[in-house]
Amino acid sequence: MHGTAFVAKISSWKFVPVVVLHGAETHIKEDIIRGLARKVLGEDEDDRLDLIRYAGKETDLKTVRDDLLTVSMFSSARMIVVDDADDFVTNHRAGLEEYFDKPSRVSLLVLAVKSWPKTTRLAKKLPDVGQDVDCGELAGAVLHRWLADQATERAAKQLSRDAAPLMVERAGQGLGLLSQEIDKLIAYVGDRDKIGVEDVRAVVGGWRAETTWEMLNAVRDNRPGEALAALDKLLAAGEPAPKLLGGINYVFRKLAYATERSRGGKPLRVAMKEAGVFPRDVDACEQYLRRIGRARAESILTLLSRADSNLKGGSRTSDRLQLEQLLLGLGGALPVP
Repeated sequence: MHGTAFVAKISSWKFVPVVVLHGAETHIKEDIIRGLARKVLGEDEDDRLDLIRYAGKETDLKTVRDDLLTVSMFSSARMIVVDDADDFVTNHRAGLEEYFDKPSRVSLLVLAVKSWPKTTRLAKKLPDVGQDVDCGELAGAVLHRWLADQATERAAKQLSRDAAPLMVERAGQGLGLLSQEIDKLIAYVGDRDKIGVEDVRAVVGGWRAETTWEMLNAVRDNRPGEALAALDKLLAAGEPAPKLLGGINYVFRKLAYATERSRGGKPLRVAMKEAGVFPRDVDACEQYLRRIGRARAESILTLLSRADSNLKGGSRTSDRLQLEQLLLGLGGALPVP
């Protein structure tokens, strides 16, 4: 079970002595730990003395085990969390196997690790004494659904279909940062029920993301001077060339794929939607592709691939000049390669 599903069902969770949280997504781990603490120790978080956390690299199994087996007179349960516990598990594997055979039945041990190979003896013992929860990163439609659910659960807001992928494009896949961006959007839209693409563009990612978007729109809309000015502003602010190329790729690869699909006779607008072009951008992108012509449209992938190779050391030309040539080539101001 993934951690996002576990959090949703934590109110009906039945106590087990051991829970292993594995994966790189610390935001979900923290959500689960808070939920388990409420479930095991009660709702009062102000004086929660029976929740103890240890750093995995700085503790030992005897300390953890003693705490698990000692319940205070003021509480009927105790919860021990070992953070960054990969080394702890490696160093105390035999002792943990013994504990799994005879755990405390009133205290909860939570091991937060990055990796939990299912082939080890310890992992094979876990189902008899507890459970593991996948806290890996989300991606694609699953991540978009999580964002929409968060907006609904926190403030009864509807996140539009196009807003979720745009949030990921601008803020990345980390749930911690995305969670903060959801809160910012909720505050920004106020009494409105829906969060749309324009709201995301206004709030998420800051001026660098907005300037990158303006640069790409300028290329598309045949405003090369504005595109180069935006590029200059981004480079002067220290934006890495590979990161800027990633943004260019995100937009123009979709148009390249749409061009390829249309070669088989599929209507261009249909091809663009299938390639993932935002519905609100279809008209402008159709005008762009018709303006630059089929030969140049079919060379988009070549231009992007060449720029990627050159930025990785395939050319002695400066990163700035490489990106300038790419923008001018995509916009139709340079000969077709």
